[in-house]
Amino acid sequence: MVDQNKIREAARLLLEGIGEDPDREGLKETPERIARMYGEIFSGMDGDGREELSKVFAVENSEMVLEKDITFYSMCEHHLLPFYGKAHVAYIPDGRVVGLSKLARTVEIYAARLQIQERMTGQIADAIMEYLAPKGVMVALEAEHTCMTMRGVKKPGSKTVSTAARGVFAQDEKMRDRFYQMLHLS
Repeated sequence: MVDQNKIREAARLLLEGIGEDPDREGLKETPERIARMYGEIFSGMDGDGREELSKVFAVENSEMVLEKDITFYSMCEHHLLPFYGKAHVAYIPDGRVVGLSKLARTVEIYAARLQIQERMTGQIADAIMEYLAPKGVMVALEAEHTCMTMRGVKKPGSKTVSTAARGVFAQDEKMRDRFYQMLHLS
C-alpha cells in the first residue's frame, strides 16, 4: 500500500535537496499533490491483474483474439521516470473468453507499479495463461522510456519492443507470424 505521509515527506526533502523552498507559495501544496499522484500512478502495487480475468464466457471459437493498441503508462524502477506506449495482447481461446475491457485492465494493473518493460510483458502473458487457460498467449509492448529520451543518451522517439509468447505461440512460428500480421491490419 502506498504510504501518503512518507511520500509527502520525501517530496518535501526532494524540493529542499534541489535548492527549493518547499514553503514558498507555488510549492506549499506540491508534496500533497505528489502524494496523491503517486497513489494513482502506483495503484497496481496492491492489485492483482489475474482478478480481472476471473469472469469468463464459454465459446466454441478457437480463433485468435487480438486486442491491440492498449495505451499504458508505467514507471521505470531504475530512474523513477515514466515509460509509456501500446500493449498488444492476443490469445487463442480453449472454450473460454474474457470481456475485452478485462485485457486492458490487466495491462493497466501491471503498468501501475514500478516496472521494467520486460517483466511487465511476461506478467501480462502469465496472468492470461493462468486464468483463461487458453491454447496460447502472445503479448507485445512497444514503449518510449523517458529515462532514454530526456536524460542520459537523449534519444527522443526511440522505442523499445518486448514480447512474451506462451503455449502455441511459443511453439509455432506460424502463429507468431499471424500475430504480427494482425498487428499491421488497419
